Amino acid sequence: MFDQAIDLTQPAGWLPAVFALVMALALLAYVILDGFDLGVGILLCQNNSSEEKDRMIASIGPFWDANETWLVLGVGILLVAFPKAHGVILGALYLPVALMLAGLTLRGVSFDFRVKGRLEKKLMWDRAFYLGSLIASWAQGYMLGQWITGFQETWSDFVFSALIGVCLTFAYRLLGASWLIMKSERELQLKAVTWARTSLWFMFASIIAISILTPGVSPLIFKKWFSFPNIIMLLPIPAMTFALLFSIARSLKRLPTRLVMGNEYGISVPFINTVGVFLLSFYGLGYSLFPWLVIDHLTIWQAASAPEALMVIFYGVIVVLPCIIAYTVYSYRVFSGKSTSLHY
Repeated sequence: MFDQAIDLTQPAGWLPAVFALVMALALLAYVILDGFDLGVGILLCQNNSSEEKDRMIASIGPFWDANETWLVLGVGILLVAFPKAHGVILGALYLPVALMLAGLTLRGVSFDFRVKGRLEKKLMWDRAFYLGSLIASWAQGYMLGQWITGFQETWSDFVFSALIGVCLTFAYRLLGASWLIMKSERELQLKAVTWARTSLWFMFASIIAISILTPGVSPLIFKKWFSFPNIIMLLPIPAMTFALLFSIARSLKRLPTRLVMGNEYGISVPFINTVGVFLLSFYGLGYSLFPWLVIDHLTIWQAASAPEALMVIFYGVIVVLPCIIAYTVYSYRVFSGKSTSLHY
């Protein structure tokens, strides 16, 4: 177990903590930003209207490629700042990482080819875009499950990781449907409300199942969750999560009546509250696993590069990170509002 004293006043103490925070925030940004466009891709098979499919794709067109920048940033920081953990983590996750990359590649190819293909080919590329989105979403959840279990190779750990993959898929689906509620109009908007409802209840059931199973697959998490006074301090997290889920359900129940009447008041509530659920889940995960990068093997300090190397990288991050944030904010501001049909 980790019992080493860390001097946070020295570069060897605070630099690994800073890079761990930046890496975590980059991956959180990826999950939220790329999550909604993966969710839209998963929903593509639910729609039989070619015109509405075009509008669904158009709603993510200006964002989906740039959203993956955050994944590159997070994995890049893992490589340069925590090389020991990088080798262990990606070595253990070789197959699901390859599966995720295959899914993302299939999405990228389908996105462009579906626009120029004939009708029968367009249907094929739509299915490919859906399949790529589904594969990438499930693979990401599976990798998260494997990380929580410490990369154990028992059947129970594999089943747990697969369940995490299913849960994340429905979470992305809810995020995508909530995004379409804001970006679409008329019939597609009403369909998005229906999709969000079904996704919400599946995600709710998945959260309950995972909350019950997680302490059983990780003794570290069991100790952090159920030792006193931690259990008292952690109670607000599930309480706030269920409050947000209730708010989403209430909003989705009221929206159809409003939308039919042309009143779009509250259309952003499902999306904002779903993001809130992601933030709470992220906080709970970070609290449960900190300071381990590889549970019971490597902490962020044990896996970190030399302080001199981290300092050079730190100066680079100071320059690059604000540029990425500024571009992201600018692009979302420029392409705000309702999406229209996609044309080339």
